Amino acid sequence: MAIAIILALIVVVSILFHLLAPWHLTPAASNWGSIDTTLFITLVICGVFFIAIVGFMVVAIIRFRHREGRRARYEPESRKLELWLIVATSIGIIGMLAPGLVVYSDFVHVPKDAYPLEVVAQQWQWAFRFPGQDGQLGRADVKWVDAGNPLGLDPDDPLGQDDVLIRSNEVRLPLDRPVKVLLRSKDVLHNFYIPQIRGKMDMVPGMVSHFWFTPTVVGQYEILCAEFCGVGHFNMRGMMRVEPVQAFDQWLAAQPTFAQTLASASKSDQGGLAEKGRQLAETHGCRACHSQDGSESLGPGWKDLYGREEKMADGSSVKVDEAYLKESILDPRARLVQGFPPVMVPYTFTQDELAALVAFIQSLSAAGQSAQGASGAGGDAVGQGQQLAQSLGCLACHSLDGSKGVGPSWQGLYGHRVTLADGSQVEADDAYLQESVRTPSAKLVQGFAPVMPAFTPSDQELAALIAFIKSRANPDARNQEPAP
Repeated sequence: MAIAIILALIVVVSILFHLLAPWHLTPAASNWGSIDTTLFITLVICGVFFIAIVGFMVVAIIRFRHREGRRARYEPESRKLELWLIVATSIGIIGMLAPGLVVYSDFVHVPKDAYPLEVVAQQWQWAFRFPGQDGQLGRADVKWVDAGNPLGLDPDDPLGQDDVLIRSNEVRLPLDRPVKVLLRSKDVLHNFYIPQIRGKMDMVPGMVSHFWFTPTVVGQYEILCAEFCGVGHFNMRGMMRVEPVQAFDQWLAAQPTFAQTLASASKSDQGGLAEKGRQLAETHGCRACHSQDGSESLGPGWKDLYGREEKMADGSSVKVDEAYLKESILDPRARLVQGFPPVMVPYTFTQDELAALVAFIQSLSAAGQSAQGASGAGGDAVGQGQQLAQSLGCLACHSLDGSKGVGPSWQGLYGHRVTLADGSQVEADDAYLQESVRTPSAKLVQGFAPVMPAFTPSDQELAALIAFIKSRANPDARNQEPAP
C-alpha cells in the first residue's frame, strides 16, 4: 500500500509542478509560437500516458496485492487489451509527429522578404556575414580561406565586395524583421542553437543549411553549439543582440566590408607581422583555447607568456622563447605544460606564418615587446625592401616563387651558390647582392641576359632590399607575389 501511495503522490506533484511553474508562458524571442504549441502538445500526450501508466500501477498494486488464499489467474493474452494499446499508442505517436512535420515545413520555407545572415562555424568560434547595399551575399568556399580571408569569400565576385563581416562571437539583429539564417561550417559538424528563438540546425561541412525566424523581443540571447565538436565544444558560445532597426542599421554601417578587410590584410602583409599573426590565430581557432587577457582557458594563456618560465608535465622547466613556441605549434606533444591536457593538434604553418604567430604572442607580453623592439628595425627593413622592390619594378624581372623570369628568382637566392657567366661560382651573400644592385654587369649569372640597369639606392634603401631578399631565402616561404 505504501508503494501505491508514493506513486499516486508522484503523479499529483508532477501535475502541480507543471501548473504552478508553466515553462510555456516564458516570453518567446521569436515568432515561433507554433514550436511552443508543438512542444506543449507533446507534453500533454506524454503526460496523459504517464498518468495512465502510473495510475494503472497504483490500481494493480491495490487490487492485485497478495492475500491469503488467493491465486493469480494465468491469462497469456488479451486481444481486447492489445487492440486498445495499439489504437491508443498510434494516436499518441501521430499526435506527437504530425504537428512537428507541419512546423518544420514552415521552419525551412523562408519568406521572400527575409534578411540574409550567414553564420560560419569553426572550432571553437562563430563568425557572421551580412549582405551589403546590393542585398546579396557573394560566393564563398573553403578554397578561398586564408589569413586575410578567414570566411573564404570569393575575392573576384563583385557581389561579395560590400558584404559586411562580423569576425567575433557577437552579432546583432533588427527587431521584428524576418531573418534567413544560412549555416556553414569550415571544419567539423556544429549546431547553431539559440534556445529563446525556439530553433536549431546542424552545420555540415560542405553544405549550407538554413532556417528562418523573426526576433520579436529586444534583449541579449546566448548562442550555443549543440553538437559535440571537439575538446573546446563547451567554450563555443556567442551572443545575439536584438535591437530596434535604427540602432541595428547604425551598428551595421560601422562594421568592415569584405573589400576593406582585403585592403587591411594587404597592409598587414606589407609590414604588420603581429597583426598577421593575430589574423592567423583567429582564422585557425587558437583563441578558443588560448586566452589573451589572462583568464583561464583550455590551453596556456598567451598574455605575458613570452619570456616566462613554464613548468612541464615531466617536472622540468623551460623558458618560453621563439624556439619553444615554434616547437609547441608544430609538435604540441613534444613538451606538455603541467596542468593542461594534451589536446592540441599539430599545425603545418610555413616559416612566415610561424614567425607571424610568434610575433603576435610576443606582442601580448612586456618581454616580447622588448624583443620585438630590439628586432623591429629588421622587420621594418623587410617591409621597406618589399615596397622598394615593387616601386622600382624589381618584381617584374625577379620572381618570388622560384619560377624563371628575366632575372634570377629571389626565392631561395640568399646563401645559395650561383654560377656566373664565366663559369665561376659565388655565394649570394650581402656583398654580392650589393654589387649586383649597384653594378649589375659586374658578375652576370649564367643563363640570364645583361638587361638590368644600374641603380643608385641609398645605403638604407640597399640594406632594406637585401633584407627583403633574405626574407625570401627560406624555401618554405609562401609562394605568392606580394599584392601590387
